Amino acid sequence: MLYDNLAVNEAGHLIFAGYDTAALAKEYGTPLLLMDEQRIRNRCRAYQEAMAAYLPAGSRPLYASKALSIKRIYEIMREEDMGVDVVSSGELYTAVKAGFPMENAYFHGSSKTDADIRFAMENRIGCFVCDNADELDAIDAEAGRQGIRQKILLRLAPGIDPHTHQKINTGRVDSKFGVAIETGQAEQLVLRALEKKNVELLGYHCHVGSQLFDHTLFCDSATNMLKFTAEMGRKMGYTAKVVNLGGGMGVPYISADPSIDYAENIRIIGAHIQAVCEKLALTPPVILMEPGRSIVADSGMTLYTVTGLKQIPGFKNYVAVNGGMTDNPRYTLYQSDYTVLSPGRMNDTADFVCTVAGCCCESGDLIQENVKLPQPKRGDLLAVLTTGAYNYSMASNYNRVPRPPVVMVGKDGPYTAVRRERYEDLLQYDL
Repeated sequence: MLYDNLAVNEAGHLIFAGYDTAALAKEYGTPLLLMDEQRIRNRCRAYQEAMAAYLPAGSRPLYASKALSIKRIYEIMREEDMGVDVVSSGELYTAVKAGFPMENAYFHGSSKTDADIRFAMENRIGCFVCDNADELDAIDAEAGRQGIRQKILLRLAPGIDPHTHQKINTGRVDSKFGVAIETGQAEQLVLRALEKKNVELLGYHCHVGSQLFDHTLFCDSATNMLKFTAEMGRKMGYTAKVVNLGGGMGVPYISADPSIDYAENIRIIGAHIQAVCEKLALTPPVILMEPGRSIVADSGMTLYTVTGLKQIPGFKNYVAVNGGMTDNPRYTLYQSDYTVLSPGRMNDTADFVCTVAGCCCESGDLIQENVKLPQPKRGDLLAVLTTGAYNYSMASNYNRVPRPPVVMVGKDGPYTAVRRERYEDLLQYDL
């Protein structure tokens, strides 16, 4: 099995976090997004313990909530004493309504409006991750109007190319995010921030990309950020107290993907940071990291019902399901790999090669191609693993398809965290 929270029972059914998926599908219907609550909590604790052990005092993880932003997630993050980052006023509002302490929240995004900035300050956001000079000016102006001194980090582009998918590559000099170090613009932005009366510059932020399996990318990024920190100390007499290395550690979606020991990665990154700081004669700053996918992705599974089988001799076989790009657009966007199983027939031979197709009126609405399954029939279940990140958060109502529920599987049993959308929900904004 791909993960240790999966098993097969005597009936040949797939077990998820101790529960029979066929029984869960019968109780809650399909499509159905299941989330393993204890696995989420365990991953939060693994990050916290490793960062406390191997990074400078005060270092901590911030959950990158764009991976899955629902009230229950923010409640879990509060209970686990995690920080969070949010990338919109909508995510911030959700966190506030969940009772998350805003002093532990960081507001990201490359295109914050004046209304976003005002709303965040009114809710006492802990820190802005400031993307550019125009935003810096707007934060300073709003902080002045509200009579506060707002804490910020400056987002920098460290010039690291992780060679991941172009759409999740964020650290190059030509990225839409942040200000490049190598062009000299980062230095100019630091000077501009230090001249502001209503902001307190805590340090710097960077993020090089997503779904990364190589810890050397984080080490290289840390090197560039620490060198810049030391250089600004020499030139301006300002030494950053905080360096945020972003997120991006990968998760295995298929058996061919490497597995990651997150604690060991953090240990290696911590040793590298210490060595670089010693070489630069730099007091090690507090290190922040922003795990999102690696907190929730492999805690999720989506269950579908097969609606039909179409065989085209000499070409391909299609297995249609009652979900698709409306609840999982990642294959359409990124050609993302997924593991697909027949949860009610786990002991049957998987020798039928097929394409799993969604229900939308789009040729590109596919969940996965070249999948091997026991030949499905109408009414069978299909399970798609590793759907906890960037599935529900990117879901839509295209074709007026209601979004599925999110059901948490916890130690006290399954419970609904987000109810299934109803048809009447689709009309709530129509006049």
